Amino acid sequence: MAQQGNTTYSNGFILQGLSDQPGHERFLVPIFLLMHLLTLLGNLMIVRLIYSDVRLYYSPMYFFLSHLSLADVGFSSSTVPKMLQNLLTHTKTISYGGCLTQMFFFLAFGNTESFLLATMAYDRYVAICHPLRYALLMSQKCCLLLALGCWLLGFLHSLLYTLMMYCLSFCASRDIPHFFCDLHALIKLSCSDTSAIQLTTLTEGTVTMVGPFTVTLLSYILIFSKVLKIPTAAGKRKAFSTCGAHLTTVFLFFGTVIAVYVRPSSSYSGTKVRVMSVAYTAVTPMLNPFIYSLRNREIQQSLRKHLRIKFER
Repeated sequence: MAQQGNTTYSNGFILQGLSDQPGHERFLVPIFLLMHLLTLLGNLMIVRLIYSDVRLYYSPMYFFLSHLSLADVGFSSSTVPKMLQNLLTHTKTISYGGCLTQMFFFLAFGNTESFLLATMAYDRYVAICHPLRYALLMSQKCCLLLALGCWLLGFLHSLLYTLMMYCLSFCASRDIPHFFCDLHALIKLSCSDTSAIQLTTLTEGTVTMVGPFTVTLLSYILIFSKVLKIPTAAGKRKAFSTCGAHLTTVFLFFGTVIAVYVRPSSSYSGTKVRVMSVAYTAVTPMLNPFIYSLRNREIQQSLRKHLRIKFER
């Protein structure tokens, strides 16, 4: 229970959910339950394979991939289980504290993922454009510091918005036009002066989202310019093959996130945002393990080795 102005918010908020149509639960529950299970199994499998194979763990690309998989698990788990609970119980309420907690972890894992994607792009840039200096620039210590920086920046960014949101009052509608406690939706519900947090989302928020995307984009522009100079077609294919899976993930994640968040809160449209949000909260975390395992020979070899050992036992 939280005191907000003259209102005691003992009942929290009401999440309107993904669909306003009654009866859709019978279709949505099995779909999203299966997607979430695949997300957990797929990403935890990637982490297990990388941490059980020394050759993969000490490779910077796979080291960052393991952190990306962990971020995917946290990102999806911050929203989908609550949505499933509300669909199954037909109670769409969420407590005030629970709402802020969900928002904190959603922003923390989401921003950590964007920083990790940028770091992985930088890793590919160094590997292709500066191969002789790769071992020095992407040493184990450097990789640990980069990974730690991604997690730290992601959680500090989230803490900033959670503290700013905690200072706002909510005195009117409790209905959140979303299936989770989204920052923009909560800003629109507040009866306080939200100019400070809206300015923060347009400045700091835009930088923390567009910044990693710009780093990723510039890295691949430099990579492509380098690859085009390779004289043989086989050499070009080999260079591009190491980037294909990562590029697919980048466009899936950044495309929808930027479309939703890089704009003023006043232009927030519940229905469109809910549909686009499914892409980065449920679909992308589920697809990432398949993208990396299907397009990556080392992951496939490690998986076959792991399964062979299991069957032999």
